[in-house]
Amino acid sequence: MTVTVEIQTELGTFALALEEAAAPITVANFLAYVDGGFMRDMSAYRIVTLQNQPAETVHRIEVIQWGWRPSNPALQQPFPAIAHEPTSKSGLRHKHLTLSMARDAPGTAGGGFFICIGDQPELDEGGRRNPDGAGFAAFGRVVEGEDVIAAIFARAEDKEYVDHPVQFLGAQRRG
Repeated sequence: MTVTVEIQTELGTFALALEEAAAPITVANFLAYVDGGFMRDMSAYRIVTLQNQPAETVHRIEVIQWGWRPSNPALQQPFPAIAHEPTSKSGLRHKHLTLSMARDAPGTAGGGFFICIGDQPELDEGGRRNPDGAGFAAFGRVVEGEDVIAAIFARAEDKEYVDHPVQFLGAQRRG
């Protein structure tokens, strides 16, 4: 089953198709942030390009990352971290416009999300972007508003963590 979510940003609206059957834990987590109104105060705070990664980065990627980043570091995420659903389990891959979970170690993902710009096989399980090789949990894709995604990506700066994040204004399920 696919669930569609519409995301409003200061640069326009885009829609995501979430693959609930392939990644049920990850989709439920994302929908908790949508349904709880937590997307309203998020921002795209990290825009990674081939040019703005540290020189020592061997396996470069291009992504737009957004999510829960409270202004007060003492604030906890509203929901606990979730179990990792690797690409070997979901069957999904990090292709152009794939939606996935940001994480540190497997099992630490929660309120951070990213969209791939171009195919990013190094983010799949067995990929070399993260030394643990577990990859990231892909769970959907952009289905409308690719122009908005391009506009967000165009706001990249000379470093990954931008000084002027793109503000998210809200999100809701469709249908």
